[in-house]
Amino acid sequence: MAIPNARRLRISGPEGQVATIVAVLPKGTDVDAYTKEASSRFDWKAWSDAQQRQFKVRVGQQKQKKAK
Repeated sequence: MAIPNARRLRISGPEGQVATIVAVLPKGTDVDAYTKEASSRFDWKAWSDAQQRQFKVRVGQQKQKKAK
């Protein structure tokens, strides 16, 4: 079940990264000011580390043979 007033916002980082955050904003809030402030508070180093761990490519993994 989804939260009805949650909004997905795309923020951009200092090195050109783009992340999506989900926020519940009260009525009358300036969305542009919120995204600017959120991108300055966002932990871009931890986000990039998590992205690298998520898409890690395994090299040299071999199939194991069944022992008889």
